[in-house]
Amino acid sequence: MRRALFLLPVIVFGVMAALFVKGLTMDPKVIPSVLINRPVPEMSLAALPGRGENSGLATKDLKGRVSLVNIYGSWCIACVQEHPYLMEYKKQGIVPIHGIDWRDDPALGAAWLKKHGDPYERVGVDPAPGRAAVDFGVTGAPESFIVDKDGIIRYKHIGPISPEVWTKTLLPIIRELQK
Repeated sequence: MRRALFLLPVIVFGVMAALFVKGLTMDPKVIPSVLINRPVPEMSLAALPGRGENSGLATKDLKGRVSLVNIYGSWCIACVQEHPYLMEYKKQGIVPIHGIDWRDDPALGAAWLKKHGDPYERVGVDPAPGRAAVDFGVTGAPESFIVDKDGIIRYKHIGPISPEVWTKTLLPIIRELQK
């Protein structure tokens, strides 16, 4: 009995150390999403001011072709970092890019796109508390989702899209889904 009491702290420490070591090997940018391989959540977001009445974003708009959905906001510092790359990918015409202006004043979101350029085919406004983003499982901006032709979410990227992320991760997935 005494021996078991003596070993208990050693066992507990060993288990905690093993969990700590396992945690150190994990990528903090990889957060599993329960929505992978599931349909895009139902949504019907109003258009951003100045983009036309029929340029909002709805679930039906994400069916029929592979697309990239990018969550951004005028308040988002990292969104400024990825934005020039989104503009370049729009020019390449490989995949339509749709935006969700998350937790933002629509006028500020529109002004932000006017200042930095508009890479989006459609933009939906998702004001606070951001119901559509919550349904997508968004944890922060920017986040991007690859959606297949059937409206199924196939990949989630957390953080800004860089040329490396585009070339090594997103583009191969998009190309494969477009086959």
